[in-house]
Amino acid sequence: MKVTPVTYGQSQRPPRGDYSVARDDYTCDQAWNSYTPEQHDLYSRLFARQLRLVHGRACDEFLRALKHLDMAERIPRFGQVSELLGRATGWQIVAVPGLIPEEAFFRLLSQRRFPVTVWLRTPEEFDYIVEPDLFHDLFGHVPLLFDPVFADYMQAYGKGGLKALHYNALELLARLYWYTVEFGLIDTPHGVRVYGAGILSSPGELERALIDPSPLKIRFDLRRVLRTRYEIDDFQKTYFVIDAFGQLFEETAQDFAPIYQQLLPLPAHPSDQVQPGDRLLAPPAAATS
Repeated sequence: MKVTPVTYGQSQRPPRGDYSVARDDYTCDQAWNSYTPEQHDLYSRLFARQLRLVHGRACDEFLRALKHLDMAERIPRFGQVSELLGRATGWQIVAVPGLIPEEAFFRLLSQRRFPVTVWLRTPEEFDYIVEPDLFHDLFGHVPLLFDPVFADYMQAYGKGGLKALHYNALELLARLYWYTVEFGLIDTPHGVRVYGAGILSSPGELERALIDPSPLKIRFDLRRVLRTRYEIDDFQKTYFVIDAFGQLFEETAQDFAPIYQQLLPLPAHPSDQVQPGDRLLAPPAAATS
């Protein structure tokens, strides 16, 4: 298989992972027996550290799902996780070597198959990793696939991505994924909580997203999100806050063609500036406990 650089957000990096083992759809075998005791230990330490941090910060849907997943002591077998997911929402997880092209990614999501990277970061990358690894995908993304509404949103996003290919609108759709699936916040009766995987799997961003008053927190507006640049290698300067997962599904289920026609000629918004019409949330008065 010939592997070309994989687009990741707003830049390109050489893909990390062994793509020689990938099938035509970019899936591969997990090869669970190839993980070393040291890798299982590293994964377990990552899980324990992040589990301590998400309580009181992650949304209830995420925390409920974690209780049903046996993912704490060692790297899980993907097949066992898929059995649980299949019974809950009809999803399964599939192994991939690393970042995959957009069309392959969208197609898997449209089939209710979530790609999970097979390689794990090194001990030197314990606190920060440049691109998604196995821990980020499993801990950050998989639990919310147990929520029926969010699971439907993910499939709708995949179907929408396949359509976006025909409109040259992938950059706009990437912003939607970034500001929801990766770095989304949700307003709850207990206050603002995290549901984005990029925050949930990052100790620094998890603290900053809810406590630091400097980043903007803006009520979700689809067109505003689609026009807003984001940070790839730094903490986010803006977070968008939804009211419920149903809001995401309803927004994604509509026809994006007229929205693309309207927005594609317009310049993108900077990631750190308030725009007319923004509905801002007030900075937190005190640290979230």
